[in-house]
Amino acid sequence: MMRASRWILPALASATLVPEAGVVRATAGGVAAQVATNPLLPGGPDPWIVRQGDTYYYMATLGDRLAIRATRDLSRLAEAKETVVWRPPVSGPNARSIWAPELHRIDGKWYIYYTAAAAGHDDDAHRGVFVLENASADPLTGTWIDRGRVATARPGIDGTTFEHRGKRYFVYSPYVGSESDLAIVAMTNPWTVTGPETILARPDRDWERQGGRQILEGPAFVKGPKGDLFLSYSGSACWSDGYAVGLLRAAAGADPLKASSWIKAPEPILKTTPPAGVYAPGHNGFFTGKDGSTWMVYHANTAAEMGCTGKRAPHIQRVTFDARGVPTLPKLEREAVVP
Repeated sequence: MMRASRWILPALASATLVPEAGVVRATAGGVAAQVATNPLLPGGPDPWIVRQGDTYYYMATLGDRLAIRATRDLSRLAEAKETVVWRPPVSGPNARSIWAPELHRIDGKWYIYYTAAAAGHDDDAHRGVFVLENASADPLTGTWIDRGRVATARPGIDGTTFEHRGKRYFVYSPYVGSESDLAIVAMTNPWTVTGPETILARPDRDWERQGGRQILEGPAFVKGPKGDLFLSYSGSACWSDGYAVGLLRAAAGADPLKASSWIKAPEPILKTTPPAGVYAPGHNGFFTGKDGSTWMVYHANTAAEMGCTGKRAPHIQRVTFDARGVPTLPKLEREAVVP
């Protein structure tokens, strides 16, 4: 069970007027930035963005392949060429339903974590998280080596990884009976887990049980300015407009492998917000701007009752941290001034 805590969550405000995409605007520091209009693309479920130098790399669920878009200007993401970096084999444990890719730069190499199902199957019992490795400085080039399935204790989806105090951890969404939970395990390298696996959180809130399923999925890590650890996640079934983003928090000195270290916020930090044109938001990731700012990328529908389809589109939103160092989304906007 998650411990109760005092969380003060900001109200989500209405959207601003939509400017022309790609307009150059000066930031407070006088540095030119681009205005990106949400959604960034017509579709792109489970989006992920990572920045290396001046380049933003974008990935999303495509189903039958892994592809990367690279751009120095997120307002022009739609113009960035999609480069296919991997296609699944025709047989084996990672042959179909290629979902939720994440691109990570770890110890001078690139890694892609992705969900896949076995050939001849497309069910929960045959899903897992797999890893590709590339030693090239540019993830669009070089050779991607298949490091196989992350040997988690259970079948599951939506793997992510983070480093804390010199140790690496893996978090994913395992199937536990009729539920999808969140679990964590230590890693000895970017594709190998070690030691016992700990269930961090269960779908024990009403908002995590919408759409006829009890689901926590899509974990994403961000470290707060005071050193606290945060894991966001998506709750409820993705086909429900009740699908939303929740947050777990652990103190800077806590052991991430202990469930008691993590406190669950009582309400979502991101949910359906009609004035902003955001419905069923979820499966987010965090990335940094060129000025060191923190951003969230997430998918959302543009109208009610659109379900769980490829029309879920990528949005970005600047993240602020309150006086306690907790990430907040004070205002959802249709435009974002990106450094």
